[in-house]
Amino acid sequence: MKKQVLAISLGLLTLGSFAQKRELKSIEKALKNKDVAGALTKVNSLEETIESADDKYKSKFYFLKGKVYSTQNEYVKAAASFNKLFDFEKKIGKERYSSDARPMLDEMVQKVSEKAINLYNKDKSYKEAAKYFYLTYELSPRDTSFAYNAAVSATQAKDYDTAIKYYKELKKIGYTGKEVQYFATNKKNGKEENLGSKAQRDLMVKSGQYIKPVQKVSEGKQAGMIKNMAMIYKEQGKTDEAIAALSEARKAEPNNLNLLLNEADMYVKLGQMDKFGALMNEAVSLDPNNPTLYYNLGVVNFNQGRAKEAIGYYKKAVELKPDYSDAYMNLSVVILDQEKEIVEEMNKNLSNFKKYDELALKQKNVYKEALPYLEKADSLNRNLETIKSLMSIYEVLEMNDKAKEFRDLYKSMK
Repeated sequence: MKKQVLAISLGLLTLGSFAQKRELKSIEKALKNKDVAGALTKVNSLEETIESADDKYKSKFYFLKGKVYSTQNEYVKAAASFNKLFDFEKKIGKERYSSDARPMLDEMVQKVSEKAINLYNKDKSYKEAAKYFYLTYELSPRDTSFAYNAAVSATQAKDYDTAIKYYKELKKIGYTGKEVQYFATNKKNGKEENLGSKAQRDLMVKSGQYIKPVQKVSEGKQAGMIKNMAMIYKEQGKTDEAIAALSEARKAEPNNLNLLLNEADMYVKLGQMDKFGALMNEAVSLDPNNPTLYYNLGVVNFNQGRAKEAIGYYKKAVELKPDYSDAYMNLSVVILDQEKEIVEEMNKNLSNFKKYDELALKQKNVYKEALPYLEKADSLNRNLETIKSLMSIYEVLEMNDKAKEFRDLYKSMK
């Protein structure tokens, strides 16, 4: 009885293999006759039983399935089947269809990537370009640069949610963006040139036109990616996420002034001027001849009640940039701010003529100190604010001719 059961079981296995073989042939026939719908129907019907098939039938099924989907331009499904074929045949150590499938997959990758490049460069259709760049990456996951291109394209399209999704994927897979570059020195001009690929570089050296072949690793793109994420978060109003991203980027590039300034800008938006000031001091140590940094430190210190320090920073800014009109204007503002306390004291001493006169003289001295900076600001960038401020100072200092000149100017510009 046991032998009889075994005989029936063996018979069923044989019939199953025969049926699978017949189904595979019918898929091939349908493809040959360009009956893609019929071929797909047969692929779907065979899907459930193929895992129990012989290795040779599995290989053929994965190949034909990929071929059917590629005919339908279902590139992701086609690539998934071809990649499954490659993995399977590598596992069993016997290549039956991989050599036929590889050029088919390469052709799909090329077709989709060319479409993505044209959409980006020619049509400027960044959102569509992002879709096709990411599709290229899905077809060929080893080519991670396509996922990066997809993220950049989505950013250009202001499709920020998609861009963040792609950047997160790049971080997950550990994308660095570093590439090996192949250089050699041009014998004619003595310049080192990037010759694209190792094969091309070696060929040019062999021809005698180039010498001194070297290879270099390009800078990574990780910090740039995180910076882009931060800028997107900033655009979306997600300030905390933006600061976290910028802080992470700065760990990778601690001397990147641009990253530092972007992080500082986030703290301005949050009203955390103490942190902004700390970063400005750090920025000055990285770029000590940058007048804008000293100007910003002037703003921070003045807002935090440190007028003396603010004046010092503004003077440093104009020393580095003699035509810095905003710095001259702010210098005058900081100096004139001393007037508030003087006026308060004058109001308290209206009946104390001696004290009042002393304070009035002190007030005039403040005006005299601020005047040259305000005049310089006006000469560099005349506007209603500079004219009105100068008109008031000239009147207090009893510079009547100047006061009249600027009063007339003010009326004409108002």
